[in-house]
Amino acid sequence: MFRGTYTALITPFRDGRLDEEAFRKLIDLQIKAGITGIVPVGTTGESPTLDTEEHLNVIRIAVEAAAGRLQVIAGTGANSTSEAIYLTEEAEKLGIDGSLQVTPYYNKPSQEGLYQHYKAIALSTRLPIMLYSVPGRSIVSIAPETAARLAAECENIVSIKEAGGDPERVDQLQAALPEGFSILSGDDPLTIDFMNRGACGLVSVATNIVPSVMVGLVNAMLEGKTEEAQQIHDRYEPLFEALMGLDTNPVPIKAAAAQLGLCQPEIRLPLVELNAQHSSQLNDVLKNYNLL
Repeated sequence: MFRGTYTALITPFRDGRLDEEAFRKLIDLQIKAGITGIVPVGTTGESPTLDTEEHLNVIRIAVEAAAGRLQVIAGTGANSTSEAIYLTEEAEKLGIDGSLQVTPYYNKPSQEGLYQHYKAIALSTRLPIMLYSVPGRSIVSIAPETAARLAAECENIVSIKEAGGDPERVDQLQAALPEGFSILSGDDPLTIDFMNRGACGLVSVATNIVPSVMVGLVNAMLEGKTEEAQQIHDRYEPLFEALMGLDTNPVPIKAAAAQLGLCQPEIRLPLVELNAQHSSQLNDVLKNYNLL
């Protein structure tokens, strides 16, 4: 079961190509902070703009850099089932610990289509699979009944990253899913709300720059120290808002990482770098936390 704090890693670029040195240093930062696992080539990793060779290369480097010191849950989903199967099979050969499977985007499949899509992927691999419901990006969400059906029929579908922005979804998923099936928050600002309702962890964007903070928050919740967790949340809420509100993710988090010297601000079209006004606002927020 996936439980704890996971980082949705950015993909650093330099001159249009993967900045391997920056990527490895970022993973080392996560390890030192006690992160449970890393999630390369997800939404935050700009996976839609990577070609297949780049996608698998990022996963290969992540596995090498992790060296068994933390879990690697690689994004190997796609809106083409055959492509998702190919990426998953190839990533399994690279030694990942699990696969994050995003809801197919743009196609707008029915719930039966989602079921058939995920079942086909599950049958192609022995990897544990984390479903990824993100209707803001994919339009459709995974119905609790569909998730329950998949959990019942595919023993390696064991978790869901819920990024729909609605804490009540956790209640619905909890009621439908079997015991032991893990629910993780996909939104930093909603971590406490989600975990109060039964989620057991977080796939975080903020951990790219403040991993220790988010580990502390999630661990406090897992240990029942809700007041301590709330204090951390309240302290860092302005940072969460800046990272998610100044522009489309991952534009602000990559800009923040660049301001901290962790990578270049380079981002791939059709996304563009943070504009001057928002960059200045982000700079002020980072200074308030003594990160600069």
